[in-house]
Amino acid sequence: MTDAVQHATFGGGCFWCTEAAMKELEGVESVTSGYAGGHVENPTYEEVCSGSTGHAEVVQVAYDPDSIAYDELLEVFFATHDPTQLNRQGPDVGTQYRSIVLYHDDDQRRQAAAYIDALDEEYDDDVVTELEPLETFYAAEDHHQDYFEKNPNDAYCRMHAQPKIEKVREKFQQKLNEA
Repeated sequence: MTDAVQHATFGGGCFWCTEAAMKELEGVESVTSGYAGGHVENPTYEEVCSGSTGHAEVVQVAYDPDSIAYDELLEVFFATHDPTQLNRQGPDVGTQYRSIVLYHDDDQRRQAAAYIDALDEEYDDDVVTELEPLETFYAAEDHHQDYFEKNPNDAYCRMHAQPKIEKVREKFQQKLNEA
């Protein structure tokens, strides 16, 4: 048994949706929406949305590896977005919405690369998910944190986040947080 919380960082469209889906999982201690993969320090949402910073909207998942494994997080991440869409997910278009796994160590890099390779065989179109080392993670502004929880009736959340949550609840029932 390990007492160290580990971290995983994923981007697959709007961070509100990915955050809400990941929070459903048992063993996930917290999920923070933010920005990574770019070249500007402390970017704002507006700067990231301009496409000029190189950052993607991502979530950083703090998890207990004794309760949920990294490969299980990968499975949920890839099940809740389309990794064949280049620089977009649903109505959200731009490089900030790209599919990206930002690994924290060589083990995560290896696991994510193997997962992406296997997934590429399942799709007719190429999997375009980027695999990059995490350099720096910047937490998004406070109003972006726990957005779905705070705004469950928001039209965007109902149309895009809610179906992802329902998919996680249906497909990954054995991994759900019972809290």
